[in-house]
Amino acid sequence: MLKSLRNNRGEGYIDVVVLVLCAMLIIAVAVNVFPAYIAKQQVDTFATELIREAEIAGRVGTETATREQVLIEKTGLHPEVNWSTTGKIQLNEEVSVVVTYEMDIGLFGGFGSFPVTLRGEAMGKSEVYWK
Repeated sequence: MLKSLRNNRGEGYIDVVVLVLCAMLIIAVAVNVFPAYIAKQQVDTFATELIREAEIAGRVGTETATREQVLIEKTGLHPEVNWSTTGKIQLNEEVSVVVTYEMDIGLFGGFGSFPVTLRGEAMGKSEVYWK
């Protein structure tokens, strides 16, 4: 009887099962959270592309609205875009844009709803001289 109590042959199996379970939980969380990092990169690129269009055109108007629609089609994101100013921007005047996008990273097949607001900012100076 004492020999069977001192036997340690099956002890490692429980440790391995717990380790595999923890590893699978970490992978499941990563699969749900990594798309947020990709969306954050896209929001930053969205803001950078918009501000570059405003710098080249020298105004916030039809050119930037057209570029915004192209970026929406490319990325599939529908963010909220807020400009610091609208209309013509004189040479070397600063303009900024803030792009915000709300994303839900629900874990484990809709078990929880965790909304995350992704924010991208960009600043630039106009390259156009208006007479």
